[in-house]
Amino acid sequence: MAATNHAQSIKQDSRDYLTTALLQLLETKDLNVITVTQVVKRAGVSRMAFYRNFETLDDVLVGYFRPAIASRFNDVLTGVAHDDKLTAMDQFFVNFAATMRLAVDRGFEHIIRQIFNENMVAFYRQNMHWQGISQTQQRYWTQFMSAGVYAIWREWLLGGQQETLNEVHDLIATFQHATMAALMTVSKERKYGDG
Repeated sequence: MAATNHAQSIKQDSRDYLTTALLQLLETKDLNVITVTQVVKRAGVSRMAFYRNFETLDDVLVGYFRPAIASRFNDVLTGVAHDDKLTAMDQFFVNFAATMRLAVDRGFEHIIRQIFNENMVAFYRQNMHWQGISQTQQRYWTQFMSAGVYAIWREWLLGGQQETLNEVHDLIATFQHATMAALMTVSKERKYGDG
């Protein structure tokens, strides 16, 4: 058992070293020019250690950002008192601005977008009332809203956060309610006919 724990500890250390090395390299280089060789050299581990833990450099970033973003979503959506949600959301996005800029500048925004989408899909699945909405409509509406919410937060973060957080939340809520109302109207019309 002790040998297994030791092996797991070494594996986790290698993952941490590789992640740190890649994040450091991303401070000055684009993801598409960074090589596994550069990462392992900076991390002080072997290529074998890299491939025991990851298949690609994208996997390193997914392994780092997926739990971090999911944890923040969970904190804000379920672990924060209702009156404190706006403050927590504000802090989350303010803190995330530098990461978003780095992701855009260094070519790994697709990873952030993918993880954001995963969390939005899970959020909508748990928190929406889908009465009268088909599975297909649910799936497409969720993807539509997730992409829209991401685009709004992206614009806000990269645009210098000119609007207040309340304005951004109100805008997202307006789009969410309007698109859901439209979808429900279409569903009712199909169910009961136009006249």
